[in-house]
Amino acid sequence: MTDLTIQLTNERNKCLYLQIYEYIRDEIRSGKLLTGEKLPSTRSLAEYLQVARSTVDFAYGQLVAEGYLEAKPHKGYFVSSVEELLDISSLTENTVDKSFPDERCEENISTFLENSKEQKPIYDFSPHAISLKDFPFATWKKITRNILVDANSEMFARGDAQGDLSLRETIARYLHSSRGVNCRPDQIVVGAGTDYLFMLLEKILGRHIPIAMEEPTYERAYRIFQSFAYEITAIPVDGSGMNVEKLRKSGARLAYVMPSHQYPTGIVMPIGRRMELLRWAMEEPDRYLIEDDYDSEFRYRGKPIPSLQASDSVGKVIYMGTFSKSIAPAIRVGYMVLPDRLLVSYRNNCGCYASTVSRIDQRILDEFIRDGYFERYLNKMRKIYKEKHDYLLTLLHPFEKSFRISGENAGLHLLLASKKNVTEEELLLAAEKEGIRIYGMSQACMEGQEIEKSFRNTVLLGYGALEETELKAGIELLKKAWSAYL
Repeated sequence: MTDLTIQLTNERNKCLYLQIYEYIRDEIRSGKLLTGEKLPSTRSLAEYLQVARSTVDFAYGQLVAEGYLEAKPHKGYFVSSVEELLDISSLTENTVDKSFPDERCEENISTFLENSKEQKPIYDFSPHAISLKDFPFATWKKITRNILVDANSEMFARGDAQGDLSLRETIARYLHSSRGVNCRPDQIVVGAGTDYLFMLLEKILGRHIPIAMEEPTYERAYRIFQSFAYEITAIPVDGSGMNVEKLRKSGARLAYVMPSHQYPTGIVMPIGRRMELLRWAMEEPDRYLIEDDYDSEFRYRGKPIPSLQASDSVGKVIYMGTFSKSIAPAIRVGYMVLPDRLLVSYRNNCGCYASTVSRIDQRILDEFIRDGYFERYLNKMRKIYKEKHDYLLTLLHPFEKSFRISGENAGLHLLLASKKNVTEEELLLAAEKEGIRIYGMSQACMEGQEIEKSFRNTVLLGYGALEETELKAGIELLKKAWSAYL
């Protein structure tokens, strides 16, 4: 095995993993590391350099992806056979495509750890996955077949940009009966997922708008708002949700909140805090609240929590929902309820956008909801998820002495926080060695080192897509992986 005498520096604009990557790459290019030579393991090199193992993992991973190294299972990393390497030292900086951005280093490492596992985990406790085993495929096929048999030329026409009126009427009735939302069909915009609806919001509200988001929050929404050049302020959540006093000091015009089941903390916002948010929005004419009601259907104790929009009598809440979790991710149908004042802006600025959901898919979904199949399916899935939820809590009894368990009674994931201050990274790596994939809270912390530290011992354990036998086997492996921490 070849030793690597890497001299790391504290250059401000150069990440540690970038220095490791460039050193090994240059050694291979110059012929100092020969084909077939074995490199130190990620653990030993990390110990030698006094850096996190994930830093070395990321550098090695990029070298493997570019063909400089070859990873052999259970053996290690070896220099690949690379013919006729080009010496690019003479190229200018402008002609080199940098493989690594120098900014957001820790963010890149986190993304790498999440997306580039060498082996598929045995059990994946994803907080986003749902069960499709009990989906009523026969019913969906029957509705589809009947619609296509009865189809006429009108169904294949372009249709309304906001979505077919019949579907919007059905959604309006469903939202009023299940979530207390008060709206007319003409306030609803149907789109292919919330990503598209966020894009429409940017056209309605404009760019460079100051927006406040809960911290931690839903990462995908954060990235989308970031792409709009929104000025994002992270407001730490307390036991009731977004802190309104800090929101008021932020100067934001928009606040993105998940009051019925905050992701990822699982907090349910009480009525008092909801009223505070509405008062904040009413203080200025151009302030609005974006309510993301992403999984309110799955609540296992007490009655469903009414939406924030149900308490809004002055048109300050933009309500957003989706059928991705309640039906299936592939449905890709989301909806947005706009206050009357924003409807004018929508029609002026978004009139050129056609509907992104097939009219046939809209018709299928409309009949699925209208004929009662959706309600029956939801009731069935609530029962199934509650059984999984309760069973998982039972399996986690041996962990209670060493971990705080929270986020129960709603949604499709639980939170485990180490009482012994075991770090998130240690928990994730130990679980990964046993073939278990769990998810760190830090992925949902977007800004501020101090904010992230308050969750550094916390992981997410999703259970929606796993059967009870898989939950039992997975938790047994997790118990083995964390035996030193229990």
